[in-house]
Amino acid sequence: MAGKDLGNKHLCFKCGTKFYDFKKPEPLCPKCGADQRQSPVLKAPPAERRQKAPPKPVVPEEAERAVDDEVEAEEDDDEKDEDKDDEDDDA
Repeated sequence: MAGKDLGNKHLCFKCGTKFYDFKKPEPLCPKCGADQRQSPVLKAPPAERRQKAPPKPVVPEEAERAVDDEVEAEEDDDEKDEDKDDEDDDA
């Protein structure tokens, strides 16, 4: 793999350039010359500031029943329409 031959891959903290250090002791950015060892350490936000993902909404049983009732009502309407068509054909 080419990445192992080229050393470690870096993303310059100053200019954002991606580069390999070619296994040199000083990882210097080829574009701006910044020494990557001097990169400011990014700290994780304190635990109290971290927000948890909101819980998934739970579908109450009543809502499920309402959906079932609507489906049944539509089926009843379809049966009534078929009955009317049969009566019209008889006439």
